[in-house]
Amino acid sequence: MFLNAAISIMNADVSGLSCLSGASGSSSGGGLGGSWTTLLLPIALVVVMLVVMIIPQRRRDKKVKDMLGSLKQGDRVRTIGGIYGTISSIKDDVIVLSVGPDKVKLVFARGAISQVEDAGVENTMNEEVHD
Repeated sequence: MFLNAAISIMNADVSGLSCLSGASGSSSGGGLGGSWTTLLLPIALVVVMLVVMIIPQRRRDKKVKDMLGSLKQGDRVRTIGGIYGTISSIKDDVIVLSVGPDKVKLVFARGAISQVEDAGVENTMNEEVHD
């Protein structure tokens, strides 16, 4: 009952708007143009979002995947936690890093490597760290 009343009110509003716009009783294809613009806006937004957000993220992911796949023994790396070290060994997804002047061995997952470094940070440590 409430639904029928709401539909009749909406029909009255729509017919009143067509009278205000100067349209006659029959509609020509004018309503079709409005629906096309309504459909084109969301499609354009999706395309823009794809170009601006998704494509660059895929490029970054591919670079990270290539970097992790090309790791080898002796590479100087930085982990996502900020630990610098040299790769001692690699077995599947497990990487053992030699860290610091004492060459302490730490075990990390392959995905924990953030980047391969050009210069060794641990070699620049002149002072020992004291507790």
